[in-house]
Amino acid sequence: MIGILIPAHNEEDLLEECLQAALLAAQHESLLGETVEVLVVLDSCTDRSSEIVGSYPVHSMAIEARNVGQARAAGARFLLDRGVRWISCSDADSRVAHDWLVAQLALGADAVCGTVTVDAWHESFDESAQIRYHQQYQPREGHRHIHGANLGISAEAYRRAGGFEPLACDEDVQLVRQLERCGANIAWSQRPQVLTSARLDSRARGGFGDFLRDMAQIG
Repeated sequence: MIGILIPAHNEEDLLEECLQAALLAAQHESLLGETVEVLVVLDSCTDRSSEIVGSYPVHSMAIEARNVGQARAAGARFLLDRGVRWISCSDADSRVAHDWLVAQLALGADAVCGTVTVDAWHESFDESAQIRYHQQYQPREGHRHIHGANLGISAEAYRRAGGFEPLACDEDVQLVRQLERCGANIAWSQRPQVLTSARLDSRARGGFGDFLRDMAQIG
């Protein structure tokens, strides 16, 4: 069984498209009918996120942590208790490709770090800022980017690495660094594809949105 883990904090605007994409990926014919369970961890949500999740055939759990590391860790425990062999992580403001799970698993690694593609640029992100972004961000095989929106890990490797720590940001980076220390086989690949939001009002301080905002202000 495969688990898809999605933390969410007040994501009513983007959550439906996220779930629709995840459920489509879960039905890919190359998975040969393997069960895929989608879990949304609703962290301190005060909007319609819970209502939206309830209208889809997915699992949900609610926590009051306002901490993405705690949200991912709680979700991973839930999925591991249900017997998943592989955990695929994404974000509630992102849309995974139809073959996302297939692409992760085909790499045959203990963990997979994928890249992201910005869906639509924020109006404040002008052409010069976009050029700077593309100069720094290289979506290619062998890249060294780490995104919670596009991360896969085997259950065995996750347990060996000690799991997500309760960090307000960079919980994904911490996990990958721990995997490296454990000698895990990590695939750094652009093949698993994810579209992500270019919004600058990050849900997690220090995350991808803050990276974009800082870049937009350079110059």
